[in-house]
Amino acid sequence: MELDSLKAVVADVLKVDPNELTERTTFMGDLGADSLDVYQIVNELEDRLNITLEEEEIERISTIGEAVELIKKAERKQ
Repeated sequence: MELDSLKAVVADVLKVDPNELTERTTFMGDLGADSLDVYQIVNELEDRLNITLEEEEIERISTIGEAVELIKKAERKQ
């Protein structure tokens, strides 16, 4: 479910087709996201999933797959 949730948020924020997103898709390289876009994605995920993502961990992710793992980790902490 985390992957589908993430794909939906990324598609909404970046105006891309969620069906074209894979775990290997990079936020900045493939999608052209900037730091503001990433901030919007993180805020939306936190609201939708009722989780808190650590800023230092967010800065280390570059792919959708890495973001999914971060979401799973945050959900385990809840």
